[in-house]
Amino acid sequence: MSKEIKKVLVIKLGALGDFVLALAAMKKIREVHPKAKITLLTTPPFEALAKLSPYFNTVETDGRPGDLGETLAMIGRIRKARYDRIYDLQTNSRTNWYFQLLRPFPPQWSGIAFGCALPQKGTARLRMHTLERQADQLRAAGIWPDAPTEPGSAPPPDLTWILRKHKEPRPVAGAAAPRPYVLFVPGGSAHRLEKRWPVENYAQLGSLLKARGLDIVIIGGPQESAMARHIQKAVGGARDLTGRTDFAQLAVLGAKAVLAVGNDTGPTHLLAAAGAPTIALFSDASDPELCGPRGHVAVIRSPDLKALPVSTVASAAVALLPH
Repeated sequence: MSKEIKKVLVIKLGALGDFVLALAAMKKIREVHPKAKITLLTTPPFEALAKLSPYFNTVETDGRPGDLGETLAMIGRIRKARYDRIYDLQTNSRTNWYFQLLRPFPPQWSGIAFGCALPQKGTARLRMHTLERQADQLRAAGIWPDAPTEPGSAPPPDLTWILRKHKEPRPVAGAAAPRPYVLFVPGGSAHRLEKRWPVENYAQLGSLLKARGLDIVIIGGPQESAMARHIQKAVGGARDLTGRTDFAQLAVLGAKAVLAVGNDTGPTHLLAAAGAPTIALFSDASDPELCGPRGHVAVIRSPDLKALPVSTVASAAVALLPH
């Protein structure tokens, strides 16, 4: 690299699962630019998690402006900051438009925007898993010459730093030791119900795991509280944390869990990246070869999740649990 990179902007918007997978590329960017001031441009839901990470000096959350005025204000701030390089990990029409607005003298831009200095070329990227695709993007940018781009070769995101940032409460003398727990993610997009395993099945699985001495903890958004109550009726003592955790708190829960079971939704990706042995359930609505979580993960695919037996998931759970 002919010019020393002192100021870097990383752009990542999108959904939680995409953000979690991008943490692997973010880690590489920090490793390559250890002394640079790196700013993340994102959206409010990711602020707490990003600020805890070791990858950024600053986090800005107006990456999805609501109107033209807000967009121009954001572009003006980016131009004024005089970044040496911008890594666009979103690579969609929105961020391509941001690049065009930065003309005629944009910073070095890594992405797929027309006319950018560090383009990722070709259509092979469209058939790559997110991790290999972003590794290939950083290869094209010149910062990862031996980037792992073969299917399944890129390292998964690593959130082990979350526990270093988390302060454990002091143990109470004489208190019983906490029981090992399993995290359930029974929800997902309200518009993609075909990506959900039936809540009745989670309830049956919860009863089986409870009988093995495990606590059941249900996580998700507030809109998924009804599902949590359904599981609680079947599993006495199951804990409902729906609507009560931010992404950083979910990562801490995942780092300490003995198992996570979830649909193809953002929190499942987050728990897997945090280190929880994870069962991820996929229907034909999405392809884990392109976007599945990686790590200590068992992916179970069923064309129709309603037809996926509890026994199949229970067997995978037993295999992942510590023995």
